[in-house]
Amino acid sequence: MKHAFPAGVPALDFAGTLRVRYGPKTREMLDSPESLALWFSECGITESGIDCQEADLAEALVLREAIYRLVRARIDGEDYDEEALALVNDAARRPAPVLQLTATGRRIEATIRQALAHVARDTVTVLSGPDVPLLKECANPECTQFYVDRSRGARREWCKMDPCGNKIKAAAYRARKRAVTS
Repeated sequence: MKHAFPAGVPALDFAGTLRVRYGPKTREMLDSPESLALWFSECGITESGIDCQEADLAEALVLREAIYRLVRARIDGEDYDEEALALVNDAARRPAPVLQLTATGRRIEATIRQALAHVARDTVTVLSGPDVPLLKECANPECTQFYVDRSRGARREWCKMDPCGNKIKAAAYRARKRAVTS
């Protein structure tokens, strides 16, 4: 798999496709129409290939940034950005991917607009559901991945232990070792 899905929630994972958002070297995971189509497939929104064009990628990145702003506002307890809210709601109104029963199971087909509608609807569900108090952003300053903290006591700090938690813990360990030997 090319893409990571640490949140396990399409809306939150989609918002996290721009890595190191606040750092000097951001890393765009959706860097081509093909990578966007692959993201939808790896996420399970569709099983068949989606024909994505540059304009579709541009639309997806605008939606991603709107989702990011809405989740960030919810975590910070701030009002939603009206433009971001309108973008997500407009996308959520579109038709959903099509589920079909086959002799071997199911098949999911979607156009790019249907796949984006799925992510937008997931955003509405996450930001209006019972998990809102559990929304967090990874404590690794190089990571801007959102996740739902279902840990005991809601004390989870990282999107995933590997790599974020391990990286921070290893750095703290090395700093303690240097302080002892100094």
